[in-house]
Amino acid sequence: MADHRGTSVHAVFVSLALLIGCTMLAGCVESGAGRPGGRTPAAATPGAPATASRSPTEAENARPGTRDWRVRKVGSTHEIEGYADRVSVLSGQPFRLFVSTTTSRFKVEAFRMGWYGGAQARLVWASPNQEGTEQAPARVRAATNTVSAPWKPSLTVSTRDWPAGSYLLRLEAASGAQRYVPVTVRSADAVGKIVVLNATTTWQAYNLWGGHSLYEGPYGYDSRSRAVSFDRPYDKDGAEKFMAYEQPAIALAERLGLPLAYATDNDLHAEPGLLAGARALAVLGHDEYWSTTMRNETTKARDTGVNIALLGANQVNRHIRFAATSLGKNRLVICYKGLDDPIGKRKPAEVTIDWRFARKPWPESDLTGVFYECNPAEAAYVVYRPRHWLFAGTRVRKGQRFPGMVGPEYDRVNPIVTTPRPIEIVAHSPVRCGNVDSHADSAYYTVPSGAGVFAAGTMRWVCAMRGKGCGHGVTDTAKRFVDQVTETLLRAMAAGPVGRSHPARDNLEQVKPYKGHLIAGGDDRD
Repeated sequence: MADHRGTSVHAVFVSLALLIGCTMLAGCVESGAGRPGGRTPAAATPGAPATASRSPTEAENARPGTRDWRVRKVGSTHEIEGYADRVSVLSGQPFRLFVSTTTSRFKVEAFRMGWYGGAQARLVWASPNQEGTEQAPARVRAATNTVSAPWKPSLTVSTRDWPAGSYLLRLEAASGAQRYVPVTVRSADAVGKIVVLNATTTWQAYNLWGGHSLYEGPYGYDSRSRAVSFDRPYDKDGAEKFMAYEQPAIALAERLGLPLAYATDNDLHAEPGLLAGARALAVLGHDEYWSTTMRNETTKARDTGVNIALLGANQVNRHIRFAATSLGKNRLVICYKGLDDPIGKRKPAEVTIDWRFARKPWPESDLTGVFYECNPAEAAYVVYRPRHWLFAGTRVRKGQRFPGMVGPEYDRVNPIVTTPRPIEIVAHSPVRCGNVDSHADSAYYTVPSGAGVFAAGTMRWVCAMRGKGCGHGVTDTAKRFVDQVTETLLRAMAAGPVGRSHPARDNLEQVKPYKGHLIAGGDDRD
């Protein structure tokens, strides 16, 4: 997202950039079965073993789910909070939890997120009551305004028999206050699977726990962090970004029973070849902060036939690098957002400025096909190519509008920057932002390897999977549309390089997208 620094200053920088670059605890506890809801992945008895006719995803989601997984009461600011010493682990690898509470005791429950007959989570483990301790206050490293929580570990959690997936650990204090700690159990390999990517670097970028994020500090923008640490809890309920931009899409993908693998941004950076043999990479609602390695690995995968689904907007916009903390490698996300990055003299290519502003610009559109443009905005999503294969089964018409689906940030195809060809604009939505008229685009392109890349172009794509629950005027009709398109997309990508059966048919000459730029700063904390 763009920083809140004013439209005119931001636009000047964009103009320049475009000119330049035109103890292991007792075992598994499961809840009772959830009530039926929606389509089930397989007509099977919950808890039944996997059969040859069912995928591992279907078998997992046929197990009993629980509807009691949400945080019901956050409580006061420090009533209970915690973090893990690992962003992700392989199944069977332990991790430590660091918990602080103002109450005498607490407990922990671990939920794997999925479909589970509509319950959307399964309780896989629960701790006995633990002694509660109020731990030390936040520590701030002045040089970079980096916040950490210098705490002692509270317990060690075994993940024995935990299947790969996105997990929420719910901490509950004696008072009833609750907060989440997200942990990913990553897949051992991605061969033949769709890799679901948790946007951990972006979660951390916005994390204001301790008073500083990459966007702001106690005295506004200038007191922001230049590096943010995973050695601290997340703010608010502990999983705000995951819930907003990822959980609905994960529930949908798991309901479909497709072969899925799970990883985080940190893993994509740290594990060479993580995408080798994958069918597709699913980047969910908002994954803004990418390292050079993350980009290189994803581009290489695309060019060997791995499809990419970008189900959001403002993806791959910020250049970051990683560093270690006392708890391990890659637990510090560095992003100066400017040329004041001290690495500039030694490694100018690694200066953590937006990719488009780099000395050698590498705009995100080179990978995504679309270019982040503006925030905040709100508009209807407008279908442009209704007979496109992605819209099969939706019965949409050209010009059909879905209110509120575009925003608060959007992308568009912008021929003034690097844009893969052939590329198709399948939705072209008029939008006004910064008092200027423009368009938001959903686009699809293919490459010689056969890989297909789809970019939704709006941050509300995943939100719309909640229907009216999304707010902003989004309707249940929009939910049905987005669910169907996403299902069509993921099923096609799971089958192999989608461009071989669905090559893009370039339509830029027909659409004539505006060859210019508009970036209005705006408040990016939506």
